[in-house]
Parts: sequence; C-alpha cells; structure tokens
Amino acid sequence: MGLFSNFMASNSFFLLLFLLIIPSYTHVQSTNEGSISVELFNKGFDFAKDLLIEKAISSLTPLELPEIEKAVKIPLIGTVHITLSDLVIYKVNVSSSTAEAGDTGVSIVASGAKAYMTSNWSYHYGTWLIPNITDKGVASIEFEGMEIGLTVDLKNQQGTLKMSLLDCGCHVKDISIKMDGGASWLYQGVVGAFEKKIRASVEDAISRKIKYGIGKLDSKLQSLPKAVKVDKISALNVTFVGDLVVTNSSISLNVDGLFTVRDHAVDFYHYARNSRASMSCGGRPKMVGISIHENVLNSASLVHFNAGVMHLIVDKIPDQSFLNTSGWKHIFPQLYQKYPDADMNSNISITSHPIVKLNRERMFAVTQM
Repeated sequence: MGLFSNFMASNSFFLLLFLLIIPSYTHVQSTNEGSISVELFNKGFDFAKDLLIEKAISSLTPLELPEIEKAVKIPLIGTVHITLSDLVIYKVNVSSSTAEAGDTGVSIVASGAKAYMTSNWSYHYGTWLIPNITDKGVASIEFEGMEIGLTVDLKNQQGTLKMSLLDCGCHVKDISIKMDGGASWLYQGVVGAFEKKIRASVEDAISRKIKYGIGKLDSKLQSLPKAVKVDKISALNVTFVGDLVVTNSSISLNVDGLFTVRDHAVDFYHYARNSRASMSCGGRPKMVGISIHENVLNSASLVHFNAGVMHLIVDKIPDQSFLNTSGWKHIFPQLYQKYPDADMNSNISITSHPIVKLNRERMFAVTQM
C-alpha cells in the first residue's frame, strides 16, 4: 500500500514478510523443483500484512509536500495572493486494511485512514488606500476517509525475484482546515481555493511514495544473495526456483535449498526428486509451514564428505586401557608383541557420503565405513 515508502529498503525482516505475501499466480511446472518450501497460511498472511502496515505507517511520517500558491478573488477586498508553505503530514492512522490475491497480482488497500498535517499560511493584497497588506499564521489540516492502495506482481527472474508495480493510488474523501489567526474571509478563501489543490497534492505525494518504495524494494530483492555461507566448507543455495504459487488457503515459495562448496557453483540437480521424500512439521498448520526435502541433507553430506571432514580420531576415552595394546594382547597377540604397552588411537572414517532418507516416522542415514 502507499504507506510502504521509506521502510522498504531498510528492514530485511519486513522485506521478507512483504515478499511472502506477494505471489505471481503463475502455476509453472519446473524440472528443477526447490528443495526447501516456505508456505504462508491465511493467518500468517494476515499477520504479515498487519505488521507491514504498522511499520509502514511509522516510517511514512514526516511527509513534506510542495508549496501551494494561488490568487483568490475575495468579495469587497479584491484579488488576494495566498500561499501555503511548509506543508508536512506528521501523523497517519489506519482503521482497517485488506489484502487480496488475484490473477494480476496482490492488492493491498488501507481504508478509513486519517492523516494530520501542519502548514504555514501567508497572504498579501493591496487597495487604493493601502497598497500592500500582508498577514501570516499557521494552519492545521486533517484528512479523513482516505483510501490508499497498490497492486504488485512478483516474478522469478533467473533465480531472483523481480517486483513490478501494476497499479497504485490514493483518494482523500474529506478535508478539515483550521486557521490560526487571520480574518474570517481568509478561512473561506483558503477552503474554497485550496481544498482541491491540497487534496491533489496529498494524493500525488503518497502515490509517488508508493512508486519510490516499490522501486527501492525491487532493488533490495535484486541484491539478495544467491548463496548463504554456512561454515568454512559449505554454502546454502538460496536461489528462487519456479514462481510463487497461491491457493485458497496458502501461498508457497520455493528455493533451491541445496548445499554447495563455498565460492563454487556446484549443481546438485542430479538428485532424484519424489514427493515421498519431502517432509514437513506435523500438527495442524498455523501461520507458516517449512518443508525440507531429503536432498538438502544429502547435498550437505556430499559436500562435507568431499571436503574430507567426515572422519574422527579418538585418542581419549573413559577407560583408556581400550586404547592400549595391552588391552588387546589376547585378541591380537601379534599386535602386542610388536608394540608392547603402546598407546593407540582409533581412526573412524567413512568411505562414501551418508545417504539420508526421510519418512513420516523417522530420519535415518546409510553409509559405509
């Protein structure tokens, strides 16, 4: 919505929330399915929306508007040049909001919004008796019944997300102006002459903020890393796979999710993908569900096995006699004869990377040692 202007490019947490509630609605079957899926249910969708709106409102203000000037004809006085300057919206309240998914994207609307603005006013005019008459003061302006909305679309573009603003707008229903100082005719002149201009200025300023905010958020999405370093050996491939998918009850986002060697592009798509191997947390879904395919664990296993770290040297145990040749002289007498009373260590190594299997009851791994 239009309130998403300043905060979009600064807060990664809210960026993630916003990202999760915007689907592309294109049901595409990809040959390379993601191994990690994040699914946002209706309750989580509403929570993300409300949290974003709350953050956006706090980041919107202060919002400065351009100066407004107009010559107004006042009965019995003549032409008066009135200027409104230093217009600043300093507070915004939203009474309700909605977010709806459609074929063209997701629409977010804030209704019943109320905004508060301060301004300085001044005027000058002249008569045949007094050639230059001036005055100035301050004004308080309230906007009620505001409706602010936008429609956005999100597409997978070579593993990153591309956000597009399809439509945006702001409508102000009612304006209330309170003048501090000045004659009664001034109030009528300002209300009659400036109401439309103030309304148009506010609507245009908020619409421009929407476009600016979406542009900043799109840049932030483009800069998201395609891999996240896990340890000294591996990184997690977090490129997006396929398009976001929306149903009546949830929105899902898929990422590659496989481990790779750090600073190397390694393709793990040779893993067989089947629906049985994908497991998610049990129980009744609440807000967010995360599904992890067994290929994620298998890719981590392979990367670390190839790095040569899947071995263990044991040289200290509670009963140290087991790591001395004297404890084995009756089982391996030749060993004891060759190395009498010598300390030993145990080298535990595997000869192939563990294969992890998942089912609904358990997780287990098979390996050769």
